Amino acid sequence: MQPQQKEDYQQLADALKSASALLNLAPKSQLYQDAIAICNHLTYPNFRIAVFGPFNHGKSTLINAMLGDRALPIDLIPTTGAAIIVRYGTSLRTRVILTDGTEVYRSGTEVLKQFAVLDNDRRMRSDVASVEVFCPHPFLDTGVEFLDLPGTNDREEQDNLVRQQLLSADLVVQLLDARKLMTLGERENLRDWLLERGIKTVIFVANFINLLEPEEQKQVQNRLRFIAESFRAELPSGFSNLYRVDALPALRARLKGDVAAASSSGLVAFESALQNIVSTFQQNSQKVRLPRVEPIALKVRQSLQAKITPLQSEIKGFDEKQNAKNDIKTRAEQIIKQGFAASLSKLRDWLAVSNLRSKYQADGAVALAQGNFKNWERDTLKKDLKEFQQDIVKWLYQAYDFFQAERPEDLLIPLPDEPKVILPPQSGSFDGLSEPGSVAVGGGIGWLLGGPVGAAVVGSISYLVNKKIQQEGEKITKESYHQKVARLCIDAVDDYLICLSDRGLSILGDCEKKSERVICFSESQEQEPLEIAQKRQELWQLQNGLYQLHKQLEKTLKIPIPPDVKVQRKC
Repeated sequence: MQPQQKEDYQQLADALKSASALLNLAPKSQLYQDAIAICNHLTYPNFRIAVFGPFNHGKSTLINAMLGDRALPIDLIPTTGAAIIVRYGTSLRTRVILTDGTEVYRSGTEVLKQFAVLDNDRRMRSDVASVEVFCPHPFLDTGVEFLDLPGTNDREEQDNLVRQQLLSADLVVQLLDARKLMTLGERENLRDWLLERGIKTVIFVANFINLLEPEEQKQVQNRLRFIAESFRAELPSGFSNLYRVDALPALRARLKGDVAAASSSGLVAFESALQNIVSTFQQNSQKVRLPRVEPIALKVRQSLQAKITPLQSEIKGFDEKQNAKNDIKTRAEQIIKQGFAASLSKLRDWLAVSNLRSKYQADGAVALAQGNFKNWERDTLKKDLKEFQQDIVKWLYQAYDFFQAERPEDLLIPLPDEPKVILPPQSGSFDGLSEPGSVAVGGGIGWLLGGPVGAAVVGSISYLVNKKIQQEGEKITKESYHQKVARLCIDAVDDYLICLSDRGLSILGDCEKKSERVICFSESQEQEPLEIAQKRQELWQLQNGLYQLHKQLEKTLKIPIPPDVKVQRKC
């Protein structure tokens, strides 16, 4: 195997393993075992030949005959109960690895009687992880190994475990007992099981033909040819998928060095064909191994899709509901922003100095002149301001209820300190009511001045404000005392209103800036339920695993990536 080819196979194996892991399959499930076997087989360095068949069909005997040695015991009682790998070694040795990690390493194969037989219930030992026999044979030294499998047709569960081993074999030698050939049902079950997994490199070897009468041999050979022809084996051109080997006579002939007897047993012809088939496959291992990946990968893909589809449906349903909520919140954001802007504009207009003067200056100055400013401020100015402030804050709290962004602060515009007026000194005696421009607004209105003078001051305030004679730069050559006091009240209230306007507009500007963090809907702010977030992550992993698998299948097997399989953005 070339380095680049090995790297490609490893990447494909990794993708298949990763995709299989996402399915959370039980370790004993068929798909899990198939996937692991295929992945391990893809990059396995040796060419493995599995000898497969029911109990007492002569599997170990056939392998011994090819090795020319009693490497494997053929008289184990009750019978071989473990898969035995026979690979090259400088001397005959056995290594047994137990499931707890214990390693038993012995010379010869006597130790197999302890670890490689069925238990009293005819079950394979569960504490044995692997059994290996090392043998100094030149055929094995070419990178070939045999897999001597336990017999089948005893227990269904055991048959499945044995068949599972066939996925790791590059070539399967199906041993048949000529005295009792497979029934049609057995043959079709085996064929279907192998073909479903892409195992098409199968050779049939008939044993025990020598024990039949000549006439029976002819009938059996016809049936054998039918069995072999009904199985679509994919072998190198010019090679048959059916051979006759009388295993025990062949072993005896090899041990004695009897070439003629070995040839008449069918061993020589079979060995020659086997070596040539193996040599051809070794030069192009992808013809053997890659076809087995596709059927298993297809099952993994189907299983992944079976998990992806309901997740997609559930997440889509959640997203559709969430999008509907988001649409409502988006519209609410627009409405709240518009309402807030309108309320803000109203208060801003109200805080304009010109508007404050026209609405409050006269009454404020009168209240100041009457010594009733605090009451007027509370009952009139502050009341109006509070309504504007509440109207603005209302939108902010609505936004908070909708979007749960930044908690709003109450809009507080503190009023300026009460204006103070220092009375000018009075010069001489005068009759305030005889001054031109004075207007009495009613009797009994007392101020600090008291009596008619106080009333005259209030009248002058109304006159001065209404007539707007206090324009900048205007000079009055002669003002009465109560006009001077009125002007002082008007100017004091004007300063008060200017202060309120400046302070209010500044606070309003800050409120407008802060509102951007309150009247703010962003989908990213929405806290997704943990369950949905976990399912979204699971869906991404499944979709990405499926894509990576198809990516490697396209690269290695030239299988196009389906249009519905795409790389997914990570959540």
